[in-house]
Amino acid sequence: MNINIQTTRRNFLIHSTAFASGITMGILSGDNTGGRAFAQEATAKFEITRTIKEWKALLNPDQFAILREEATEKEGSSPLLTEKREGIYHCAGCDLPVYSSKVKYDSKTGWPSFWESLPNAIGTKDDSSFFSTRTEVHCRRCGGHFGHIFDDGPPPTGKRHCLNGLALNFKPAVV
Repeated sequence: MNINIQTTRRNFLIHSTAFASGITMGILSGDNTGGRAFAQEATAKFEITRTIKEWKALLNPDQFAILREEATEKEGSSPLLTEKREGIYHCAGCDLPVYSSKVKYDSKTGWPSFWESLPNAIGTKDDSSFFSTRTEVHCRRCGGHFGHIFDDGPPPTGKRHCLNGLALNFKPAVV
């Protein structure tokens, strides 16, 4: 599966500016890792923590990019997009049950979408990348990045949890 990395001039400029800002912030704060130490430090608040080497051994490269580096899979590429069976979606990083198939719907966006998570399954934070503020959604137990939550979903919540399929493992219901 390919991660969606576009190389248009606009995206190049945006990514270059963000990269340079990260390095500058790292230099100003005494961090010579280009800002990555902040991301690693933030994971300490989660119940399950692993080293980068342990995460890379557990996950395939695309899953690592999504769960640990907040990448986005290519639109329409996830087999979970068309998954219709009853069951539970689990975090691919720590196996925590996070979403039920009962709240999954076709948002026509190209990514698996749900209108709510299972209780006590996710965490959120503001994501101010790319000159806008969105709500990022992650696993509450390991901090793995799932995707984003938008306010254009169906009733009863009006929310759309737009997720990377590679961040999840589907387990069909036992009949």
